[in-house]
Amino acid sequence: MKWIIASDIHGSAAHCRSLLEAYKNEGGEKLILLGDILYHGPRNDLPDEYGPKSVIEMLNEMKDEILCVRGNCDAEVDQMVLNFPIMAEYALLPIGNRTVFITHGHKFNTSNPPSLKDGDILLHGHTHIPVCEDHGYIYMNPGSTSIPKKGSAFSYMTFDGKIFEWKTLEGKIYNSFSL
Repeated sequence: MKWIIASDIHGSAAHCRSLLEAYKNEGGEKLILLGDILYHGPRNDLPDEYGPKSVIEMLNEMKDEILCVRGNCDAEVDQMVLNFPIMAEYALLPIGNRTVFITHGHKFNTSNPPSLKDGDILLHGHTHIPVCEDHGYIYMNPGSTSIPKKGSAFSYMTFDGKIFEWKTLEGKIYNSFSL
């Protein structure tokens, strides 16, 4: 099993292309997108090579490999052009005796966590800042693929069933967490 986890593409064709290259190079089996796929949002500058139509085309080509949750910048009109579901507020994935609660982060987050037991994982984007913190549950954030904040890298995460790794879009590992 190999998951590639990313968030906050915000319509950047350049960074989406880099993410999908990383997905192929990593041997990804499932691309988990934590929302904010096409629109840059009113608080963000336009990302590099802003091209939502190109992002639509790239992601639709791999629709069967994507698990996505809705971000605060995602709308029903986006669902009309994307050929994979994006409107769920969250998804639950079991990993052994843990549950991974996958969401965007604008509703469920460390200030408003879902019901989780010790050792479960809250995985969300939204802040554009890579994080791994212990709150009893583990909070993880891959950062942003296209609009990183607070000096962080253009980034994504991988999970191989045992280890989560945070990586730059070039594939350089800069953090990890072992289950």
